[in-house]
Amino acid sequence: MMNKKQLIIIAGILGFLAVSFGAFGTHTLKDQMTDGQLKVFQTGVFYHFIHTIIILIIAFSNELRFFKAAAVLAVGIILFSFSLYIYSTTNIRLFAIITPVGGFSFLIGWLLIIIEGIRQK
Repeated sequence: MMNKKQLIIIAGILGFLAVSFGAFGTHTLKDQMTDGQLKVFQTGVFYHFIHTIIILIIAFSNELRFFKAAAVLAVGIILFSFSLYIYSTTNIRLFAIITPVGGFSFLIGWLLIIIEGIRQK
């Protein structure tokens, strides 16, 4: 199981990557992509940011029972956002097939948060 320090480091890395991909998409890729491709890329960045912030909040909450949810959300970022980054820049459909698995990981992460909230006394 992850500890607080590890989760903060993971959130920091994911946050760094979210800013990097956002800047790269805005400043470098926008002239090389169709509007549709850019929208797919930006969707990846949006979900990357949102879930990174949630992971960081969980890390600073000191609530170990939410750490499993944070880990699942991190997996969701890798599968969802990174597959969108790769798909939007390469058009390799295999990566578009991976995206829903990442979305499902996000749903599982949120469900774990709900379950822990219900269990809270």
